[in-house]
Amino acid sequence: MPSPLCRATIHHFRHALPNPIATTMGPMTHRPALLLRLEDAEGAHGWGEIWCNFPPDGDYHRARLANRILPAALAGMSAETPDVFAQILLRLHRLIIQSGEPGPVAQIASGVDIALHDLRARRAGISLSEMLGGTVPAVPAYASGISPDKAPEQIERMRTMGYRQFKQRIGFGPDDGIGVAEETGQSLQDGETLMLDANQAWDLDTALRQSKRLANLDLIWLEEPLPADAPDADWQTLARAASMPLAGGENLTGNAFERAITLGALQVIQPDICKWGGLSQTMKVARAAIASGRRYCPHFLGGGVGLAASAHLLAAVGGDGTLEVDSSENPFIPVFSGGGLALEHGMFPISTGPGLGFDPCVEALKESLTARVEITL
Repeated sequence: MPSPLCRATIHHFRHALPNPIATTMGPMTHRPALLLRLEDAEGAHGWGEIWCNFPPDGDYHRARLANRILPAALAGMSAETPDVFAQILLRLHRLIIQSGEPGPVAQIASGVDIALHDLRARRAGISLSEMLGGTVPAVPAYASGISPDKAPEQIERMRTMGYRQFKQRIGFGPDDGIGVAEETGQSLQDGETLMLDANQAWDLDTALRQSKRLANLDLIWLEEPLPADAPDADWQTLARAASMPLAGGENLTGNAFERAITLGALQVIQPDICKWGGLSQTMKVARAAIASGRRYCPHFLGGGVGLAASAHLLAAVGGDGTLEVDSSENPFIPVFSGGGLALEHGMFPISTGPGLGFDPCVEALKESLTARVEITL
C-alpha cells in the first residue's frame, strides 16, 4: 500500500536586489523563491517549487495560501497518486471560483506535482528524467534575463560558462530597447545567437513595426510580442508578417495550450512547470508541441528546484528544445539547483542521482529565509 504524505514544509526566501531589475511589469526589487518539501509516512521526501515572481510581494500571499490549502489539497495523497495537479484543482474547484484565484492555486498545485514526482523517483532509486522516459545526460541551454543596460557584462559572464545563446529583454525604455538589441546582435561572436523577449509589451501595430525592424538580426525567436490573450487573428497576422519564429507559453494555462498549438502562430511553446501544470500536465503539452512540429522550450524564472525539474523534463521529452537559465542576479539558482550553472561541452548536465539528484541546500541562504512553515497532514 502506498505510503501517505504526512508532512509539508514551505521555505519562503526573499533576496533584496541592490540594483532592481527593469521589466515591462515594473522594477523587480526582490528575488523571491518558495520551495516545498513533501514527506511521506516512511520518511521518503521530494522537493517542488511554487512560482511567485509577480506581482510585487505576491510571494507572501502564495506562502500564506499554501499554508492554508495544503492540508485539504494533499489529504490521502501519496507518491503514487496520479494526475496530482488536476486532482488538486478539482478538490479546490469551489475555492478557486469563490476567491477568484486560479493562478496562485495552480502555482501551488504545480509545486506539489513536482515534489511528488521527485518523491516517486527517489523511492524508485532512479533519476526524475529516467522515470519520465529520458535517456540523455544533458540538454542544450541558453542564458536569459539579459538586461538592456547590462547586456555586455551579462553576456560575457555567461559566455565564460559556456553559453552561446542569449535572450535579451526588450519592450521598455527608450525605443523599446530595440537599439540596444541591435548593438547586442552586432557584438555576438561566431556561433552565437540571440532571442528577444518583449514580455507582452506591444499591440499588433507596434509588434508589426518592431518585428520588421528586427528582421536583420536573424533571431532564433521573438518571445511574447503580444499579450498572451491577444485575439487569435492578431497572432496569425503577426506570424505571417514576421521573419522570425514567435514564442510564448509562460502565460498560458489549460486548453489555451492546445489552442495555441493548433493555431500555429507560435513556433516555440514555453510552458512554465512552476506556474501551471507541474510535470504531469506540462509533459502532455510538451509532447503535443513536439508532435505538431513545434519546439518545446521550457520557460523558467525562479529558484533552482524548478530549473532542475525543467531540465529533467526536457531530457525526457526530447525534441530540439533548449533550457532557459536566468542570468540576472539570483542567488537561489546556483544553490538550489544542485550545482553551478556552467555548461559542459555546451550542454546543461542532468543529475543521475535519485529524483532531482540533490536536496537544495536551504541552510546556505539562511539570511534570505523569510519563513519556514511545517504542516502536519
